[in-house]
Amino acid sequence: MLGQRARSLSPGIVTILLVAALFFVIDSRVSVAGAEQVATRYRFVEQSIAYPDGYDQLPKRTIRDVNRSYHKIRAWVSSVGASIAVNDLTGHGRPNSLCFVDVRTDKVVVTYAPTAPQEDRFTPFVLDPAPLPTDDTMAPMGCVPGDYNLDGRMDLMVTFWGRVPILFLRKAGATTVSNTAYHRQELLPQSSPDGAYHGPKWHTNASLVSDLDGDGRPDIVIGNYFPESDVLDSRGQDNVEMNETLSSATNGGGSHVLRWHSATSGDNPSVTFVPQRGAIPHPSSTGWTLGLAAADLTGRGLPDVYVANDFGHDRLLHNVSTPGRIAFTTAVGERTPFTPKSFVLGQGSFKGMGVDFGDLDRNGSFDMMVSNITTAWGLEESNFVWINKARDERDMLVKLDEGVAPFTQEARPLGLAWSGWGWDVKFGDFRNSGDLEVVQTLGFVKGDIDRWPWLQEMAMMNDNLMSNPAMWPNMQPGDDIAGSQPLAFFARTPSGEFANITSQIGLDVPIPTRGVATADTRGSGALDLAVARQWGPPAFYVNDAPGKGNYLNLRLHRPTLSASTGQPLLTPAYGATVLVTTPDGRKQIAQLDGGSGHGGKRSFEVHVGLGAVSGPVTVDLRWRDLSGKQQSTSQKLTPGTHTLVLTDRAEEVPNR
Repeated sequence: MLGQRARSLSPGIVTILLVAALFFVIDSRVSVAGAEQVATRYRFVEQSIAYPDGYDQLPKRTIRDVNRSYHKIRAWVSSVGASIAVNDLTGHGRPNSLCFVDVRTDKVVVTYAPTAPQEDRFTPFVLDPAPLPTDDTMAPMGCVPGDYNLDGRMDLMVTFWGRVPILFLRKAGATTVSNTAYHRQELLPQSSPDGAYHGPKWHTNASLVSDLDGDGRPDIVIGNYFPESDVLDSRGQDNVEMNETLSSATNGGGSHVLRWHSATSGDNPSVTFVPQRGAIPHPSSTGWTLGLAAADLTGRGLPDVYVANDFGHDRLLHNVSTPGRIAFTTAVGERTPFTPKSFVLGQGSFKGMGVDFGDLDRNGSFDMMVSNITTAWGLEESNFVWINKARDERDMLVKLDEGVAPFTQEARPLGLAWSGWGWDVKFGDFRNSGDLEVVQTLGFVKGDIDRWPWLQEMAMMNDNLMSNPAMWPNMQPGDDIAGSQPLAFFARTPSGEFANITSQIGLDVPIPTRGVATADTRGSGALDLAVARQWGPPAFYVNDAPGKGNYLNLRLHRPTLSASTGQPLLTPAYGATVLVTTPDGRKQIAQLDGGSGHGGKRSFEVHVGLGAVSGPVTVDLRWRDLSGKQQSTSQKLTPGTHTLVLTDRAEEVPNR
C-alpha cells in the first residue's frame, strides 16, 4: 500500500521538484556573482529637491481621468508621464537646473539641482503654458531642454498627451530663470479662434533632438504612443483603441519628423519647424513608440535613429538625408539558424520601452541597450544589448545601405538581460573608470493586489480581440503589476559581466520609476543622477563614489546664428561626436546627446572616464558647422573639463 501510495504521488513530487529546480536555475542565471564586492566602489547620497512655494498644498492624484472605454484599464493608461531633465538653464556654464513632470499634479516644475551654488539658484516655479490653450483632456509627458532657435539661450520643449508639444523660448532680455522668461509657441502652428485647442491629438512619450539632415540645425523627432483619439477625455468620443497585437502592432501614434526651417531671437523669439512627411518609410512609422535615440554610426555626420516600440518591432532607421531633406531607410539584422527571431534587430516581438547609445565594449563604435519587460515568473522577455559588429564606420555604411543592421544581441552573456519591467535606460561612467555602467528605470503599476495572472492570461489572448479595450483585464486603482520594482543600477564585475547592485548602494526604493537623467552638476567630474517616479516625487542622487578615476568632460558649442555684443553667446553642437584614445590604445566613442531615451534627458556635456590615465589623451572630434559642412580635428587634451567652440576648427575657450 505504501509503495502504491508513493507511486500515485510521484508525478506531483516530480513536478514540485522540477519547478523548484527551475526556480533556482532562473534565479542563478539572473544573479551575477561579485555584486557585493563591486558595490563598495559606489556611493550615492539623496538630496532634497526645492519646490515652488505652495506646491505641497496642490491636490495630488494617483490615477488619471480617462476615456470611458479605458475606464476598466485606467491604471494601465495612467502608468506613464513622469520625466526629468538636467541641463544648464541659467547660462552660467554648469548643468545644475532641473525640469521635471510630476504626474501627481500634471505640472511641469523648473528648479535648481540641490548641488547648485547660490549664484545658480533661482525661485522654483511651475511652467505655465498660458496663453496657449490646454485643458483637462491633456497632460504633460516630457521636458526637453535645447536651444531651438539657436540664439545661445536654453529653451524648453514640453510634450503632451492630447496636443502637440509647446516650445518655451527664452527671451533675450530675461535676466533670471522664471515663468516670465519664456515666450510660448506651438511646435506646429495651430488656429484657436475661440481660445480652445483644435489641433492634432498627439500622445507623445518619446522625443529626440539632433541635426538629422546635416544642415547645422537641430531637427526633432516626436514618438507618439496612442493614435490620435480622446484618450484622457472622460466625456470624449468612443474613438480609442489598443494595440492590434502584442508582438507586431502597427496601429500606434508613430513617429513625426520635423525639420528646422528658420528662427528669430529677441524678446519675442520664434522658430519654425516643417513636417518632413514620408521621412520614415510608412511601415516603420506607425508603432506604439516609447523610446527614441540617435547616433552617427557611419561617420558622415548624419545620425541614424533607433525607435523603441511597445508591442512589436523596433526600428533602426538609416539616415540618407541631404541638407533640406530628411529621409531614412530601414535596416534589419541578419538571422542565423541559431538566432531566436526576437534577437534579430528589427524583428523582435518584445516591448521596447527605452533606448540609449554608448560604447559598451570600448572599441570606438556605438552599441545600444533597449529596455523590455523582463520580470521572472511574469512576462520574461529580455533586454536587448545590441553590440556593433561592423569592422569600422565604412563597413557599417555599406551594410546599412544594403538594409542590413550589423548588430548581435548579447544581453544575457553580459548579465544585462533581466531586471524587471524596464523603461528609460542610460549609460554613464559613474566611477570614471573607463567602463560604462547602466541605469534603468523599472516598475509598472503599484497597488496591493497582484494582477500578474491576469496579464499572463491576456498575453495568450487572440490577437483579433486585442485592440478592443473592453477585452482587456481590469487594471484599476489598487491593482499591482511590478509595482515594487526599484531602479536598476548595473556595474561591471571582474568577470566582465554586469551585476545589479541597486540594493547594495541604497537605490532600491520600491516605487516605479520612469525617467533618468545624468549630469556633472558640480563641475567635479562626477555624474549625478536625477530620477522621475510614477506617482511619486522625483529624486536627486549625488555621486559620492570613493576613488574615482580621471575624466574628460567636454562642453561643445557652436556660434549662434546672429552676432551678439558683449560676451558671445554659444549654442550646443548638436550631433558632435568624440573619439577618445588613451595612451595604451583603448578607445571610447561618445556624443553630444541632444535629447533621447524615454522620460529622461541627460545634460549636453560629453563625459568620458579615463581611469588611471593622468596625461594627455587623443581626442578626435567631428561636427557640422552652421553652414552644414562636416568638420573634424584631432587634438591632445589633458584630463578635466574643456570648453570648445566649433567653427571650421576647434578653439578652446575658458570654462564658465
